[in-house]
Amino acid sequence: MHTCRDCNQSFQTELALELHRDTCQKGQLFCQVCGDRFREAAATQDGWHYECPSEECDGEGIQQDLYHVDDVRTATH
Repeated sequence: MHTCRDCNQSFQTELALELHRDTCQKGQLFCQVCGDRFREAAATQDGWHYECPSEECDGEGIQQDLYHVDDVRTATH
């Protein structure tokens, strides 16, 4: 079994997991530098190093400039 690390959904094949990652809502990242949202797969080539896919932005690193959308909380008063 192959399990999505973002939403814990399980798949029988690695291919099914990879296809799921392209649409997983919990796999969305937010760049605090430019404000863009994008799929996690768009931000990495190797699964270890992450950078904002926007050409004009220098944001990089999970929990440095890039955050999972679920981790970003909007404060309202």
